[in-house]
Amino acid sequence: MTKEELIKSFDPNGVGVKNGNFIGLPFEEEHADLIIQPAPWDVTVSYGAGTSDGPTNILEASVQLDLYDADYPDFWKQGIYFRPVSMDMLRLCQKLRPLAEAHIDFLESGGQLEKHTEAKDRLNQINAGNKEFQTYIYQNTKALLNQGKKVVLCGGAHSTPLGYYQSLAERYDTFGILQFDAHMDLRKAYEGFELSHASIMYNALQLKQITKLVQVGIRDFCNEELEFVENQNERIKVFYDANIRRALYRGEHFKDIVQRIINELPSHVYISFDIDALNPSLCPNTGTPVAGGLEIQEAFYILHELKKSGRTIIGADLNEVAGRPNEWDGNVGARVLYKLLGVLSR
Repeated sequence: MTKEELIKSFDPNGVGVKNGNFIGLPFEEEHADLIIQPAPWDVTVSYGAGTSDGPTNILEASVQLDLYDADYPDFWKQGIYFRPVSMDMLRLCQKLRPLAEAHIDFLESGGQLEKHTEAKDRLNQINAGNKEFQTYIYQNTKALLNQGKKVVLCGGAHSTPLGYYQSLAERYDTFGILQFDAHMDLRKAYEGFELSHASIMYNALQLKQITKLVQVGIRDFCNEELEFVENQNERIKVFYDANIRRALYRGEHFKDIVQRIINELPSHVYISFDIDALNPSLCPNTGTPVAGGLEIQEAFYILHELKKSGRTIIGADLNEVAGRPNEWDGNVGARVLYKLLGVLSR
């Protein structure tokens, strides 16, 4: 069937069908303009594991969603396709995660890496696996972009989109990242993991094409990260959660705060959404929950105003959604993912 025939035969008001597609939609990859690339990887998480199963949890929970979105009516007709999870990458993750846990335990018990050959070998194996996954994401997102697809990466730990950033850096001379997050993620090789979830934005900024990083919802960080922000001058702008709340308590309008956020962004923008940017009542089982954070409609308002500003949205990722059996986390994650797809739609 053609794309048009699939749309005509599909009832958007019907029961969500568990057909293996996002929200039970009828499309295959060939019909879809909007592609969800799963990233089943959480090897280096430093607190709660399980987000490697986040993409599957989101997919299964998505049948509870209704299709109508008041901000982007009928955008689903552009075609949405959730690619299958790579079992090879998932198995590699499951193989390396126990090694990472042993490494973290070694460090937390006072172990000194330079004096322990076995620990160094274990760390090298983990870093090599992380790079293999990075290459996998780079190759897949590059191929999709070459086909003219719009891509949302769905993790997994927040380390997963680096390969996507690299494929975008080959297509755009300059772009900015709007990062929703409780954490700065600006540590260098945290715990010895070169591609740690806590290092994603540090690694991203090694790409000269990323000229601006705007962080929203930040409320958990260290001195190393603060110094890195200061040394980057105007390249990084942080909107701390505490400062947003205090401005609201003083009577400032949220829309004015949002306008300041958007004014910091260049003409081409990538959206990186760590689910722990939200109030943890919405995502209690995420890897590193932090009290405070955005309400979901506050995040959606920022996204709406960003799209309305006329900036070109070139890609997005959603990360740190808990895996099964945490259906509530999957439900909220599916709604955030659907909104990101709407923002990315043409």
